[in-house]
Amino acid sequence: MAGYKEPGLGARRAAAASAREKALAKLKARAPLDPAVQAERMAAAEARERMQAEKRALLNAKKAQELAEKAERAAKVAPALTEAERKAARDAKYAARKARKK
Repeated sequence: MAGYKEPGLGARRAAAASAREKALAKLKARAPLDPAVQAERMAAAEARERMQAEKRALLNAKKAQELAEKAERAAKVAPALTEAERKAARDAKYAARKARKK
């Protein structure tokens, strides 16, 4: 009994060409798409895209509003520190770090 023989380059090229021809013949054998059905599909796709764009716009507006509200709350909660207060907080932080190292 003969063992498995690896197909050569010519055999692989012929198999690929026949597969390509078979796929092309199958594609050509399909019935052409009805223009009414195609127009209906395109209309449905456009409607879907419009719905998605509206939804995306609403989400972006909601996110922008939430960010604005969050920034407004942050401004109300934490008043801006003066330069002296920031310097004092920084100096306290550095002093605490230095004390930990000793």
